[in-house]
Amino acid sequence: MFHHITVLKEEAVDGLNIKEDGIYVDCTLGGAGHSEAIASRLGPSGRLIGLDQDDTALAHARERLSSYGAVVTLVKSNFRRLSEALREAGVAGPDGTPQVNGVLFDLGVSSPQLDEADRGFSYQHDAELDMRMDQSQRLTAREIVNEWDEQELARILRDYGEEKFARKIARQIVAARQKAPIEKTGELAELVKAAIPAAVRRTGGHPAKRTFQAIRIAVNDELGAFQDALNQAIEVVRPGGRIAVITFHSLEDRICKTTFAKEVATCRCPPDFPVCVCGGGDGRLRLTPRKPILPSERELADNNRARSAKLRVAEKI
Repeated sequence: MFHHITVLKEEAVDGLNIKEDGIYVDCTLGGAGHSEAIASRLGPSGRLIGLDQDDTALAHARERLSSYGAVVTLVKSNFRRLSEALREAGVAGPDGTPQVNGVLFDLGVSSPQLDEADRGFSYQHDAELDMRMDQSQRLTAREIVNEWDEQELARILRDYGEEKFARKIARQIVAARQKAPIEKTGELAELVKAAIPAAVRRTGGHPAKRTFQAIRIAVNDELGAFQDALNQAIEVVRPGGRIAVITFHSLEDRICKTTFAKEVATCRCPPDFPVCVCGGGDGRLRLTPRKPILPSERELADNNRARSAKLRVAEKI
């Protein structure tokens, strides 16, 4: 069964400031929890375009959102193709540029992808080294683990997993694969465990957690895709429209925070002016609110995976 716990749903949908006749994009369809909440606030002339590259997610969403009819359009696509996907869905102005009222990103990996053993995302289930969100792509975790050189392995473990023992783990992987290819998630988890000092292994959760996160990010180019998609979202959202982003670790949040900060309008009027007359300089966004929104204690009690979640919202001006 496809199950997916949606985090910060009400806060994210409220942040989009839904208009009944507006056009909204859910870039991370997943379990369709956010999409259903958005669609329920739209009138007959409103539209929701949902994007996902996972066939299982799309099939589940198609069933869950079937009662909304033509209001909902589902597109199989990586969100880094946001502008192109919107054009394919018929959302484009006279000049061919898509214009929408809001864009939502929920960057957590869906519970089914983590929990279903055969996808290879989890260090808790022994499975083939896969980790592809889009099953049609060629690059898999097996290729990265068995073919990327030691220096590149150490880099992704350090940069994407924030792993302190990246060099030792990379060295352990390379030594092991010289004897025989590493085929299973269980093998990889044991290699990581062996590379980390025993005293460290006794604290901070499973020792392979950061390594698996790093390889998953590399397989799916998650950070590069998000940066591309966020840049496009700023372009396609019309003035008064909003972008809502839910992140689950510091790397994603840093991209969001930095990108928004570069685009935020800053008043350049002299401090003694009673009102702003400069129009905020060259910025295109304002933060609503200024600081990220965090899950409530009740949500944390219901879903431990929500603990690291942050919601940032920006409005186009």
